[in-house]
Amino acid sequence: MRVVLLGPPGAGKGTQAKRLEASRGIRQLSTGDLLRSAVDEGTALGRKAASYMDAGRLVPDEVMLGLIRDVLPTGAYRDGFLLDGFPRTVEQARGLDRLLDEAGAGLDAVLSLEIPDGELIRRLGNRRSCEACGEPYNLESRPPQADGVCDRCGGRLVQRDDDRPETVQRRLEVYHEQTEPVKAYYADRGLLTSVDGGRSVDAVGGDLERALRHPGE
Repeated sequence: MRVVLLGPPGAGKGTQAKRLEASRGIRQLSTGDLLRSAVDEGTALGRKAASYMDAGRLVPDEVMLGLIRDVLPTGAYRDGFLLDGFPRTVEQARGLDRLLDEAGAGLDAVLSLEIPDGELIRRLGNRRSCEACGEPYNLESRPPQADGVCDRCGGRLVQRDDDRPETVQRRLEVYHEQTEPVKAYYADRGLLTSVDGGRSVDAVGGDLERALRHPGE
């Protein structure tokens, strides 16, 4: 099954993608992870993406499509995937269609998590991660046992630059301007299902499971 999971930053896409990966065997493909890996490794695409990510701006379409093109033919994703964080523009959606057409495939469903901006800003402001092992935390919903210290390895917890309030606000502005039209693109094709993402993880996950059983309803 080939699925796209849409939603603004902080809506819980990564959490829900991992749940669907476990329950339905759909391999998660996180473009955020792809980008961070490319930046950390210093690849040509990673260096190009870094300046945009640091400013809270969208990475150019050609960079994103290049990353996706590199991984889609691999064994892990050949038979299906759950794309988390991509496409973010209508042009990226069209580019993804072209890549899938070349592979003789197509999308089965597009799921969109909906949540108010104020809630997103609060959620992202509470996010922390261990700078040593990468373990994620939330100061409200999943705090560490000791303030500022990772439960797993004892490393220091830090806030990502793109989770700081001024950057979050910019990211949301970019999302509303450039990514929301992607929903209309998929709705016109009968693929889109919107889900209220402001509830518990289990409630949201249940709706996503039902949506996959009845795509586009």
